[in-house]
Amino acid sequence: MHLWLTLLLSLAAQTAQSDNPDVLYLHRENLESARRAADLWEAHAATDYEAAWKLARVSYWLGTHGPEAERRAALERGLRAGEAATQLAANRPEAHFWLAANMGALAQSFGMRQGLKYRARIREELERVIAINPRWEEGLAEDALGRWYMEVPRLFGGSDQKAEEHLRRALAINPESRSALFDLADLLTSQNRKDEARALLKRAVDLPVDPEWAPEDQELSAKASAKLKQLRD
Repeated sequence: MHLWLTLLLSLAAQTAQSDNPDVLYLHRENLESARRAADLWEAHAATDYEAAWKLARVSYWLGTHGPEAERRAALERGLRAGEAATQLAANRPEAHFWLAANMGALAQSFGMRQGLKYRARIREELERVIAINPRWEEGLAEDALGRWYMEVPRLFGGSDQKAEEHLRRALAINPESRSALFDLADLLTSQNRKDEARALLKRAVDLPVDPEWAPEDQELSAKASAKLKQLRD
């Protein structure tokens, strides 16, 4: 009897976890887990702010890690969720950031028309996050805005100087931001400031993995390691 009870409790716990989108999202490197989380959040996204911004976040993951044939639809789903979230709570940072992230992935991956369509709006949404709370997620919006200034052509508002300013602000907020360290190293490499870039990349490689951001941290650590090797060769 005791064994059966243990098995039943175990099955019940597994079922509860499979219906908990937050738990599913923690295992987002398993795409089926991420898809299930997205479907659960979508059921409430029209009226629930938390569900809407989290749907935008998981859609960004699926739109940048899923099969190529599914990516655009995932990002467009994330864009709609982000827009809905900004309507539900305009003064919360999460919706503005993940809306910008989905727009950015669309702009980067699906041609010049998408880039022109979303370029200005991406910057506006990131600036909105910073206006609400510049320290949100330890300066993540400052990092993303720095990347925006790096990647956008100067003709359309890009600026290496502004990129560096925002990336250094991100690192002032969180000196252990692996993404900001990598992005700043990328910028400095493009300016032939290789000694500085190498030092930043080494810091990025040596950082411990944050459990909340484990898949992203692992990817960035691998990219930083590869880039560091290139600069040493």
